[in-house]
Amino acid sequence: MKLYIINGPNLNMLGIREPGHYGSTGYSQLIELLREHCASQDVEAIFYQSNHEGDLVDCIQEAYFKGADGIVINPGAYTHTSIAILDAVKSVSLPTVEVHISKVEEREDFRQISYIRAACEKTITGHGIQGYIEAIDYLIEKYGN
Repeated sequence: MKLYIINGPNLNMLGIREPGHYGSTGYSQLIELLREHCASQDVEAIFYQSNHEGDLVDCIQEAYFKGADGIVINPGAYTHTSIAILDAVKSVSLPTVEVHISKVEEREDFRQISYIRAACEKTITGHGIQGYIEAIDYLIEKYGN
């Protein structure tokens, strides 16, 4: 099984940015944790992070063209603004899980809007970095190795 794990703007600042919302684990520590988990499940994982919307769209399309079985995505702030990312996920028709480290439903009003959710089969919020593992495990259980 091959999964793309895609992170949007400011996720590279994990451990630095608002640790009260996002925790103290750094981005490189997150990737290492996920890499180890995927290896233990015999999952090929491709990790990508960008602060640029078009780059995220390109990565979603790459997932399709390179034969991914699914996508785990934390679009960051683009969750609330990007129809382009929504359209990219819809266009590739890959099983996609939306992940948010913080509990966005309990935060500012503008964070209540998720454009990408319309193209995702599951959303995980407020479980910290463990939410990524839950998303990976969901895709493994549903679409198997």
